[in-house]
Amino acid sequence: MRFAAPNTPRNLTLEPTSGSDLASDQNTLLVDIRRPEEWKQTGVIEGALLVTYESPEDFLRTVIPKLANGQRLALICRSGNRTSHASRQIAGLVDFPVVDIDGGMLRVLDEGYRSVEPTQGMGCQSC
Repeated sequence: MRFAAPNTPRNLTLEPTSGSDLASDQNTLLVDIRRPEEWKQTGVIEGALLVTYESPEDFLRTVIPKLANGQRLALICRSGNRTSHASRQIAGLVDFPVVDIDGGMLRVLDEGYRSVEPTQGMGCQSC
């Protein structure tokens, strides 16, 4: 586990978690913040919630009801750039742990994770 830069909220970490670990971690709600066309292009991590990040308020309104008591919130995107920005915004507004998945889907796929097709049940309304 690596911690984010010193000027970030204390509840935010940067972690290079593997795809299989993300898919099986019941203590973490993984949210893929990319757009539907990106989910369809590369696939997604099994069990991920699919919510395109537009603003922290809209995002939290959608995600908070799905977050179980005591769960961490992990964000993943294509390469890690969007989650770096979004996770800082989110962590500054909440008191639970927020995780920025280092390297995004590109890293996870490069490490050999076999993604699954996005579904409407995961949150993809155009899948």
